Amino acid sequence: MMHRYSVNDKVALVTGAARGIGFATAQDLYERGASVVLVDLDAEATVLAAKQLGDRAIGIGADVTDPTAMEEAVARTVETFGRLDIVMANAGIAPELATVRVMEPALFEKVLDVNVLGVYRTVHAALPQIIENQGQVVVVASVYAFVNGVMVAPYAMSKSAVEQLGRALRGELALHGASASVAYFGFVDTAMVREGFGSSIAQRFEATFPSFLRRRLTPAQAGKAVVDGIESRAPRIITPQRWSAYSVLRGVINPLLDRRIERNAKIQRIVKDADVAVAEVRPIRPA
Repeated sequence: MMHRYSVNDKVALVTGAARGIGFATAQDLYERGASVVLVDLDAEATVLAAKQLGDRAIGIGADVTDPTAMEEAVARTVETFGRLDIVMANAGIAPELATVRVMEPALFEKVLDVNVLGVYRTVHAALPQIIENQGQVVVVASVYAFVNGVMVAPYAMSKSAVEQLGRALRGELALHGASASVAYFGFVDTAMVREGFGSSIAQRFEATFPSFLRRRLTPAQAGKAVVDGIESRAPRIITPQRWSAYSVLRGVINPLLDRRIERNAKIQRIVKDADVAVAEVRPIRPA
């Protein structure tokens, strides 16, 4: 059994940290006494975000899909603070809602590159320090790891993959006295979610979810849940908690949900309208 893990005096690296959940987590870590390295693609925004926190934070511009860049970010962390105890692989992107048939293949593949390989490259670069310091890994999945990914297939695929990575890491790190957690969020009020569900089609689709599942968390609530999970070395960080029952019962619920999606006339109309909307902008070549 893992003992409680205080983040005070620890060093954490968080990706996707210039804003949203990443910044909120970095802020909570900082307020509990950790030194924090914020990493994001936008170097200027990341440096400014770090300055908002204080002297125990630095910002680094880096692309999580670049293994050399992530190795350099870890090296700079150790050079600045002497160690690395916690890594949170949070950086991710989501496409606008579209079916697999009409989504640009380059976008489909980019989502997987950032959300799967970017997470792997972040974690892989940090593992020597995590093992040496008996620290912790947090990978950010989503409730889309276990709900149907209709019209967001690459995003759902990526989050399922991240879930499996986190589970495997927890089993593999135990012998080193280190651990890993998988974070699953419902809808969080971030720019990515607002943009992803900004179109009329996306809003119609979101409205097919039960209202209690559509309520959005604030980034601060998500960040606090992550840090609480780190301090308890939790294997799973699921927030809002109402999604926990779904996770446990996914083997029962998902076949029913899949059947509803394929047979529900309202949902199928939304899918058809999404196809048409994209096809009007980018005609589909015949097979």
